[in-house]
Amino acid sequence: EVVALASSRSIGTEVSYGDKTLKVTNLDTYDFSDTDICLMSAGGAVSQKYSPKIGREGCVVIDNSSAWRYDADVPLIVPEVNADAIAQFSKKNIIANPNCSTAQLVVALKPLHDHAKIKRIVVSTYQSVSGAGKDGMDELFNQTRAVFVADPIES
Repeated sequence: EVVALASSRSIGTEVSYGDKTLKVTNLDTYDFSDTDICLMSAGGAVSQKYSPKIGREGCVVIDNSSAWRYDADVPLIVPEVNADAIAQFSKKNIIANPNCSTAQLVVALKPLHDHAKIKRIVVSTYQSVSGAGKDGMDELFNQTRAVFVADPIES
């Protein structure tokens, strides 16, 4: 069973999941004691607040934010690269994953590193402003408009 969870302001909102429509349930009051896995992708602040509580209820949190990436008690996992490190998840019942560009990069680099040790790599990434959400998109719109009408550009 898949359950859509969000803040109280989104209760009752409908989201699509495959060919189904799910009604959003309140994250604040959801009982995770009978849940196996929580896929957390709500940002670092939300994950820091809720993931430990969810983990204590016995549910394993797989977190997509930056909140747990540097926590020594939370394994940072890319299954194709270090699946064996997943055994460490039980300290907090939380598993972290790196950001999107890092995950795909290390999958490609792992076999190269295994064959001939990589000592240094320089990477540049370019990511969409939509990753910053509505505020980021609004800022880009306003800055683009300012360029075209010769107004000052505000960050």
